[in-house]
Amino acid sequence: MSETETPGQTHAMTLTAVGPGRWTTLAGPEWANPGGGLWGGYAIGLCIRVLEAEPEAVGEALSLTLTFAAGLPSGELDIRTRRLRQGGSIGVWEVELRAAGSEDVGVHAMVTMARRPATPPFAFARMPDAPDPESLPAPANLGGATHYGAAALERRTRDTFPPTATGDSRTLTWVRPRNAPLDKALLGMIADNSPPRAFYALGFTVMSTTLTLTLYLHATAAEIAEVGQDFVLIEYEGRVGGGGASDERSSYWSRSGKLLATSEQLAWYRPRSPNPPE
Repeated sequence: MSETETPGQTHAMTLTAVGPGRWTTLAGPEWANPGGGLWGGYAIGLCIRVLEAEPEAVGEALSLTLTFAAGLPSGELDIRTRRLRQGGSIGVWEVELRAAGSEDVGVHAMVTMARRPATPPFAFARMPDAPDPESLPAPANLGGATHYGAAALERRTRDTFPPTATGDSRTLTWVRPRNAPLDKALLGMIADNSPPRAFYALGFTVMSTTLTLTLYLHATAAEIAEVGQDFVLIEYEGRVGGGGASDERSSYWSRSGKLLATSEQLAWYRPRSPNPPE
């Protein structure tokens, strides 16, 4: 049995190896949504972190596709990792997150790992114009508002929460880690840090939850480390919703204008109950 933890990191994901491809961790209440289930960004970061610790994994996370099959409670989690294929540069892994002692999968991830060769870079995308994060209001005193990763991530935007039905889904937000330099796991968490796009069409009349999310990590681990604890600009946009499902695509930029990552997600939405249970 062994434990691995990123040195100097608060809110760390401490992983205990209990056998080949088997791990446990303790997800504290700071990673829970107000409704009680674990925040989806925590699951993304955990899938990256466990493969960084997996001795058989080669390279670094390049892409992830997560299916949120069921809500996970905070507390002890069981994690299972399985290598599906390993080539010269690319490996494909499966990660499952479960409540401790349960055989029901809460979150399932397919992760592409890669050795990143030196190749000529190019870029078609350009960073959008945005106000400096220092010119935007700082978040209010945390107090008890530690849900959705708020204790780990600082968010600056002109948007209010909950959003109103403006009819325009495009928003810009600056986010930075509070407690540690940016790495791939923390960038993964930032990928699930936006209000559902359905709110911008229908207001707070609906409830929404992520079904699937795919994250593409374009920057290498070394390039992400160069960001340190600076802000990352996130550009969000939704395109369509109907029949209970809506989409979102996002881009993540360093302040210097480098595109670090992009993501696509599909959310499920439904009318908010007028008489919620007590």
